[in-house]
Amino acid sequence: MTTATKPNHIGRKIARIRELRGMKQETLAQELGISQQSVSHIEQSETLEETKLEEIAKILGVTKEGLKNFSDEAVFNNINNFHDNSIQNNFNPIEKIVELYERLVQAEKDKVTYLEELLNKK
Repeated sequence: MTTATKPNHIGRKIARIRELRGMKQETLAQELGISQQSVSHIEQSETLEETKLEEIAKILGVTKEGLKNFSDEAVFNNINNFHDNSIQNNFNPIEKIVELYERLVQAEKDKVTYLEELLNKK
């Protein structure tokens, strides 16, 4: 189910970025220290206070401005431009996928190490 983002509806932009990141509302709620229902309410809101917006942007791995300026069209344009440029540069998508996967695995290992350190401190 894809919903096009309206230009000034910040809640829908938050939902789309969260979905593109593969993050569930429950995960975002946990990161924010609020309930899943509160996240649902945020995603239905047309506006949001700047401090909350900044906090959400950080969790989603984007800037506040990136979140405010997000649009589905921009995502698809970036993907198309990336694809067009990669063809011209003899880009090997398999190598990039492997590279991204390795970075993801390393990030998960780092996260596990960090969480284990936190548990050991208690």
